[in-house]
Amino acid sequence: MNEQFIYALEELEKEKGINKEILVETIEAALISAYKKNFGSSENVYVEINEETGDMKVLCSKSVVDEVENPNEEVSLEEAKKKNIAYEVGDRLETEVTPEAFGRLAAQTAKQVVMQKIREAERGVIYNQYMEKEGEVLTAVVHRIDKSKIFMEIGRAEGLMLPSECIRNERLNVNERVKVYITEVKKTSKGPQIMVSRTHPNLVIRLFEIEVPEIRQNVVEIKNIAREAGFRTKISVAATEENIDPVGACVGQKGSRIERVVEELNGEKIDVIPWSDDYVEYIANALRPAKVIMAQIDEEAKSAKVIVPDNQLSLAIGREGQNARLAAKLTGWKIDIKSQTQVEEDIFSDGGGFDSEDILDDEMDAVEIEDDDIVVEDTDISEEKEEEIVEEESKEEAEEEIKTEDEEEVEDIDLDELLSDIEETIDE
Repeated sequence: MNEQFIYALEELEKEKGINKEILVETIEAALISAYKKNFGSSENVYVEINEETGDMKVLCSKSVVDEVENPNEEVSLEEAKKKNIAYEVGDRLETEVTPEAFGRLAAQTAKQVVMQKIREAERGVIYNQYMEKEGEVLTAVVHRIDKSKIFMEIGRAEGLMLPSECIRNERLNVNERVKVYITEVKKTSKGPQIMVSRTHPNLVIRLFEIEVPEIRQNVVEIKNIAREAGFRTKISVAATEENIDPVGACVGQKGSRIERVVEELNGEKIDVIPWSDDYVEYIANALRPAKVIMAQIDEEAKSAKVIVPDNQLSLAIGREGQNARLAAKLTGWKIDIKSQTQVEEDIFSDGGGFDSEDILDDEMDAVEIEDDDIVVEDTDISEEKEEEIVEEESKEEAEEEIKTEDEEEVEDIDLDELLSDIEETIDE
């Protein structure tokens, strides 16, 4: 040990952030163990390192007593006075017992301790660095793909994505760069392990925060989100300032902003709808792109009955009930969807109906719904059948328009003028 060793410890403190005093204490403790192991000593010894010169010595400390019971920790008063007549019972007698061959052992031990501390310090720095990033989105590089998990490189740390956190039907390749959501940072014997996800709903929220400045500036707020990763996501947004279109801000000019989010999520469909504190309006918005005719809500049970046109029942429910599930998740309401025909049949059979106060404008667009909170009856309509219904409805609308035009033409005729013309013709 010398001054160069102390200088090296000081440099480590600057570069790696390892406290010099902690290093010295750790080396001293390691040297005590090495001394007892290599020199077969069981005495009460300790190592002292001069932090200025780097000099090191091994000292044996014993308690001065009248009668010795434990020679490894005690020394008689008579023996102590041979060293110094000033010793009294209860004092500590310290004697240097540094072996001649201890220098090489000390150097090896110090090297091992320093290397271990460096590794621990680096792990601690990385752990603290990524602990602060929990709940954020980072770019990761796919490093290795196993059957059950995907290992990723995230800066100087290793990321792990379990099968449950992978987007269904998404195939990642080695060295591919993807954005992931940090769910948890764990301490392991090999260093910090970062648990990441591609299915977490907050991934979509963070991606919108990256793409939409209005969200970062708190001008637009994401109120709720419902996601079925890899298939569809619904988010409701609201503006905190007047004259701001929250949906338009998220979509961007010609859909540029939302397209970048969709691309990052491997083509996952995203519906952005306006949030409303009016439950009826919010539920109708959530069922888009289907159109809601009327709705009746039960605030106490948090349930809603919704009526949609016959030809839009399948649209409101969605493939395998997806639109309805997402709408229910988004709003937190149980939603019972029925077509006009089904409601009319119910009214005639039991006299039920809807309150007029809860009727929505026929022109109001609707939105989408979710899982156990959905009740649907007689919804098995094929795509071909739905197309036929849409075509028939279009023909009926066209006929109605023609009929209306004819009626308007009849109403434009002046009856008095017509009678006057007839009288003049008779007189002539």
